[in-house]
Amino acid sequence: MNPTHPPHLTIQPIKAFRASVCPPGSKSLTNRGLILATLAEGQTTLRGVLFSDDTRVMLAGLKSLGVGLEIDQASRTVKVQGTGGQLKASPCRIDLGNSGTSMRFMTALLCLGQHEGITLDGIERMRHRPIDALVDALVALGGKISYEQDSLCPPLTIDGTGLRGGELRMDPAMSSQYITAVLQVGPYMSEALALRFDGDVISKPYIEMTAALMKRFGGEVEIADDFSQITVQPGVYRGIDYTVEPDASNASYFLAAAMVVPGSTCTIEHLGRSSLQGDVKFADVLHQMGATLLFGDDFVTVMSPKDGQRLRGIDICLNDMPDMAQTLAVIALFAQGQTVIRNIGNLRIKETDRLAAIECELSKLGAEVWVEGDDLYITPPGEGQITPAAIDTYDDHRMAMCFAVVGLGAGGITINDPGCVNKTFPEFFDYLNQLACFELN
Repeated sequence: MNPTHPPHLTIQPIKAFRASVCPPGSKSLTNRGLILATLAEGQTTLRGVLFSDDTRVMLAGLKSLGVGLEIDQASRTVKVQGTGGQLKASPCRIDLGNSGTSMRFMTALLCLGQHEGITLDGIERMRHRPIDALVDALVALGGKISYEQDSLCPPLTIDGTGLRGGELRMDPAMSSQYITAVLQVGPYMSEALALRFDGDVISKPYIEMTAALMKRFGGEVEIADDFSQITVQPGVYRGIDYTVEPDASNASYFLAAAMVVPGSTCTIEHLGRSSLQGDVKFADVLHQMGATLLFGDDFVTVMSPKDGQRLRGIDICLNDMPDMAQTLAVIALFAQGQTVIRNIGNLRIKETDRLAAIECELSKLGAEVWVEGDDLYITPPGEGQITPAAIDTYDDHRMAMCFAVVGLGAGGITINDPGCVNKTFPEFFDYLNQLACFELN
């Protein structure tokens, strides 16, 4: 079970620290691994699995479809008996909460197999998150999907009819999760799948992560050097033994903590340059702001600027790692000079409109913030004087986690509805509190 949280939580500032942290497994890799293991022939053992709201609804959804699962939360292990791409489920209604990955991945999964009348639904926010770009793509490949309501959002009802493959053009500006959803079922299409893009694809590292994991399961997938096309050959996945890496997105909050508490050092264990996750490169962003960086194959260490120097504001495109925009935005409060975060317009269709949420909450803290098009401009408070405030989180786990980091470096920060972290990191505040145990004398 996920831990319970109070309705409001005030974060206590801490002194300079030196800590090593190993966050729980990646949500992105856990949910991708569960889909690929379901499609595979034979048994897959997933280790280091993340247990959070997003992964629990995925596990519950797969159980509803009759997928054989052996779940051991104590050891963070899940054994999946693969279906070989032949789902044979009875009609049912599956509640996927507010998990965008689960909704998108299972929509594509359910186009395979032989079944009728499976409906995917979620919370009210999910019913306002458009999914028509993915539905249109799957229908073009032979999928049978209908909207329950007069909208382009869930609930969706899906019949398993199979997918034919072939050439498909997709909007490069759409969510990488749509592209991933189609790619993951590619080997089980009747002919080779060729996804083509006219323009720059957003969140490329997430698509590269998907392709790398597909290859681990035996899939044949090739990304063109210029990212204009991705090809998937017909075939099958094979069950494997796979250990999920720590979550790079969630690791960013502890790296950020070392930036907002002067004189601090933080090391993330078992996560480095060999990671499949693109968000591990957020450490390079911190280096641009003035942090000292040590980057190994399986670790990353950042140290805040020395000798009383402040971080410096930067102008950067985060199109490839939009989930890091909120983390960078709160670090910008402690920097000298303006920070500009560009090409993050897709944040508007996340768990909340993150651009609007960031603008509102940073303004409470005394920053001058505005949005122009898809770019976010942040000028920190004068003389670094952050105004105490209660932060609204909009049922968005990343709003809670990134603004909690502010509280480590500035007093008077209260997080409203801290329990929303259960979506991807239920133990987040326990991990955050442990940083105080590593304060330097």
